[in-house]
Amino acid sequence: MDLVSRLLRVRWFVRAPIGFYRAGLGALLGERMVLVQHRGRTSGQLRQVVLEVSGRPAPDHLVVVSGLGPRSQWYRNVLAEPRVLVSTGRRRDVRAIATVRSPDDAAAFLTTYAREHASSWEMLRSAVEEWAAPLAAEHGEDDWLRVVPVLDLRLLD
Repeated sequence: MDLVSRLLRVRWFVRAPIGFYRAGLGALLGERMVLVQHRGRTSGQLRQVVLEVSGRPAPDHLVVVSGLGPRSQWYRNVLAEPRVLVSTGRRRDVRAIATVRSPDDAAAFLTTYAREHASSWEMLRSAVEEWAAPLAAEHGEDDWLRVVPVLDLRLLD
């Protein structure tokens, strides 16, 4: 397990950027990060996660990746209730709908991302591949990129 993999499993480290958004300073994190507010699938409580914006096909369309896989709590919550609020850059609490891309579309997106953001992908690849390769093998998939959840966030406001 490399440094990035270990850091992504340290709760206080991955939750630290939420404080910027709570303090109204989310714009300091720029357009590459997004705060996604979602409902707990069991509790109904409001939950928050900060993710990298991996793509922006249009001003009202963000693409995010569940880099720690389909077992991530935020991902499971969004599957159960796809209506979310997002904050990115200067935009705060914008209503959005989350949809999951098909395995083929997800793999194509990640291949493009790897080409266009080579240095970021180089750092994240091992952390993603660490869980994705065994999951792909378990499901009889040849390409581990096909099991990585990629979501489209369509902003409504």
